[in-house]
Amino acid sequence: MQDNFDSIISRNTLFWLLVTNVAVLTPQFEHATAWTLAICAICFVWRVGIYFGKVAAPPKLLVTLLAIGAAITLGLVSSQIGLLNALINLLLLGYALKYIEMRQIRDVKAVVLVGYFIIALTLLDQQTIINTLHLTLVVVINTCVLISIYQDKRKPMANALFSFKLILHSIPLAILLFVVFPRLGPLWLVPSMKTAKTGLSNELSFGDITNLTRSAELAFRVGFENPDGSTTGPANTDLYWRTLVMENYDGTTWRQDDSIINLQRQAFFQNIQRKMPTTTDETAKVYQYTVISEPSHQKWLYGLDEAFSQDKGIVELPDYRIFSIRPVDQRQSYRVSSFPNSIMDAHLSDEIRQINTRLPAETNPQTWQLAQQFKRNYPEPKARVSAMMNHFAEQQYFYTLTPQILGEQQIDDFLFNTQAGFCAHYASALVFLARASGLPARMVTGYQGGEYNPKAGYYSVYQYMAHAWTEVWIEGEGWQRFDPTAMIAPERILDGFDATFDSQTSYLQDSPFSTLRLKQYPWLNELRNQIASLDYYWSVWVLGFDEEHKQQLLQKLLGEVNTTKIAIMMLVSIIVILLFIAYFAGLLQFRPKQDPINRKYHSILQRFSQKGLPNNQQLPPVSYLQLVEQHAQSSQPGLVKLFTQFTTLYVMLKYQPLTSQERVDNLKKYNRLYQKLTLKLFTIKQISDSNSHSFL
Repeated sequence: MQDNFDSIISRNTLFWLLVTNVAVLTPQFEHATAWTLAICAICFVWRVGIYFGKVAAPPKLLVTLLAIGAAITLGLVSSQIGLLNALINLLLLGYALKYIEMRQIRDVKAVVLVGYFIIALTLLDQQTIINTLHLTLVVVINTCVLISIYQDKRKPMANALFSFKLILHSIPLAILLFVVFPRLGPLWLVPSMKTAKTGLSNELSFGDITNLTRSAELAFRVGFENPDGSTTGPANTDLYWRTLVMENYDGTTWRQDDSIINLQRQAFFQNIQRKMPTTTDETAKVYQYTVISEPSHQKWLYGLDEAFSQDKGIVELPDYRIFSIRPVDQRQSYRVSSFPNSIMDAHLSDEIRQINTRLPAETNPQTWQLAQQFKRNYPEPKARVSAMMNHFAEQQYFYTLTPQILGEQQIDDFLFNTQAGFCAHYASALVFLARASGLPARMVTGYQGGEYNPKAGYYSVYQYMAHAWTEVWIEGEGWQRFDPTAMIAPERILDGFDATFDSQTSYLQDSPFSTLRLKQYPWLNELRNQIASLDYYWSVWVLGFDEEHKQQLLQKLLGEVNTTKIAIMMLVSIIVILLFIAYFAGLLQFRPKQDPINRKYHSILQRFSQKGLPNNQQLPPVSYLQLVEQHAQSSQPGLVKLFTQFTTLYVMLKYQPLTSQERVDNLKKYNRLYQKLTLKLFTIKQISDSNSHSFL
């Protein structure tokens, strides 16, 4: 069919343009500014008026002025919303303005192509199974616009069905390319679409983690791969997900040291790796697991101590963290091996010792005096730290999500006045005490615990599980974890966050529509876990399908993988797919299936010939009935009676006009008679009649 680019847009196409405009723009609303939304709404309402014949298309001058005004506005606010968000808004405005000024088929096709581009852009940022299904539906709707151009006389439902079939036919080829095509890195680096994201920061002040306890957002998921095939991980008390290490303290805020910050900047250019521990002892603990991180738009990753990852794009920093060379702007899956019994820094360099014993001068004098008292009473380092930990349990300290505001001498005010705080308060106090007594110590932030999903066998770690703890360096033992929270609120570490705090007044307070609210209803919580399991499997099998998984799958299918076998598999698969498409397109025809009424009738005739009757199946039905009567009337009267009824119904169904109900009733009788005749002929060895004669 030859395109007529200058033809007028049909009413059917106008209808699908209204639908696809909403479908394409809706997923990008979170990136749209108020001005963009307002202009898109005006364009949509105007196009609705055009559809119902209430208004005419706007003059081009008005559209041009709107475009110029929108571009100037975006230029002014681009520094606030970010460059990429500004470009996305510009694309949305171009789509909306082109949408309103369409007059001919060529304009429609331009809008459809831009719609596909917006859908692809959305998929870069939204890759969950729900979002993927949603965007697939949007593709179907956008394709309906193209179909309506060539099938403008058909109803919208017929356009939608044909569009769905087209997308369905493309799925086999997409799967083939997904499995066989090499896993390539991005051709360009896409900057973050969001300027901020709820999560841990590389700075920590009192109250920062407390704010995270009001967030029900998912941080990451973890699936353990145990040698016995089980999926359960270590006990909750061992689920400390290391994320950041803070070594500099100015009296109010903890920060990363400049040496680590410089290493992080060099990570993209240098392959920074730690030496993996040797595990000659068969009883040594090794945890193998896969982490699926949600977009954080940061580069830090999560792992249990001591974490190693051989995945591309991940480095291992000397403070025993794993780190991504690119921001996690999409869901990222990576494999981790953890050695919980390994020694972290058996020997401490002078530089690291100096960094981790440094404290701001003339701050928290009462805490300094307490630290000196611990040093005098407990000269042995490990006993000293244990005494400091017991101090929190023996005194009247409380664990709370709403601590009081502290004064200028924060640690003093907390330890000797308010005596109530969150994990960051207690971890900061312990680090200060240890350093003031001469022991190297540092703050570690991350997440503690995890919600196990027994349906799919993985752990979900949420933002409200954010936690802070202390590491103290002990001679001969390296960095050792000490968590004073376990002394104040042991149930928080043993059984998780929910065992200590009420969810309604913490992470659910600002999340009225969170699915975590369903946890109190067993059957709804079961449904929540089922849906979450589907999304987890999608992340593991589809988003996590990297080059290694591809090679494993090809080995199962082909055995030894080589270029020849892959080429043959692709050629055969493409031929099968093309034959499949050709068949449904009507280009490939097979012998039509025989009418079931004819098939059953001729099946009975074939059985008659097998029982001794002449093979005269070409005779008309009435003539063949006479043949059966002459050969079997005297010996098989019951058979003749059944076949007479069967032939009568056959003639009625094939040659007589019947109502729908009559046809249904007669067809039921016909099928029952077929079964009776089949059974009757099965019990007869031979049809013979001495009085019969030839029928011509």
